Amino acid sequence: MGFPGTWMTESESMVYRVVPKCACSTIGQIMFYSDHGRFFDGDIHDSTAGLHKWAQEASQSPIERNVKAHKSYAFTCVRNPYTRILSSFFDKICGIQRNGKRYRGNMVPLLVQKYGIEVGGEDGRQEFDQIASFRRFLLFARDTIRFRKPMEPDIHWSSMSGHISTFIVNGGRYDHIFFTETFNAGMQVVLDHVQTPVPVDLAAIPRFNESEGHGPRRAHPVEDYFDDLSMHLMWEIYRKDFQLFRYDFENPANKMPKGEVDLAEVHAKLGD
Repeated sequence: MGFPGTWMTESESMVYRVVPKCACSTIGQIMFYSDHGRFFDGDIHDSTAGLHKWAQEASQSPIERNVKAHKSYAFTCVRNPYTRILSSFFDKICGIQRNGKRYRGNMVPLLVQKYGIEVGGEDGRQEFDQIASFRRFLLFARDTIRFRKPMEPDIHWSSMSGHISTFIVNGGRYDHIFFTETFNAGMQVVLDHVQTPVPVDLAAIPRFNESEGHGPRRAHPVEDYFDDLSMHLMWEIYRKDFQLFRYDFENPANKMPKGEVDLAEVHAKLGD
């Protein structure tokens, strides 16, 4: 199994387990910058050099060796499940991707046909009932995660605890898990614990939101998208995410966590 979704600086100053839709583009660019003194020109997910990634075969041995020996500071970042799934919907379902096409080819037509979802027309820019469509998408997301139908779950809406657990199960340990909502404070903790070839001034780092502009803008407050049934589905899919990462399930309007992450609890509950 190894360490899927794991990135490491070439200097081995830090190790990061990617969780999609949780500031991963910005974190990847900070890691790249901390080694090279410049940002990767383009989406960091497209880089094939300058940053170790498990998906690159030559990176696997160095990552595995490092993680199993816990040589470097290891961390990840989480986000409120309500805003994360909304972001996935507007970016991946309604949005046109970097290559000018729909995400995953035939997935959106399947959703339109089987779940009655609207996505704002061919270019994602026409008016449509965002709330009704999102709730239908949530049903689809639940079906993929619980029943693996009509397809396997996608990394952008599979649970954060699922992503985070593979690192632990295969022999890794986290030193820090922080929140997208308090990004600078959390990332500063990482930088305070590592020595990088190039110093990083977080205040001067831009935000690399690669999904911004792909899809329509969210037209309503977060809480408007979640009625009782939607919240029931959210609990069914993301119960562990709410509990382990201290997010407020009862109030979708509150995007902030209610407390710090207990690393011992995360390792105990996700290490089975």
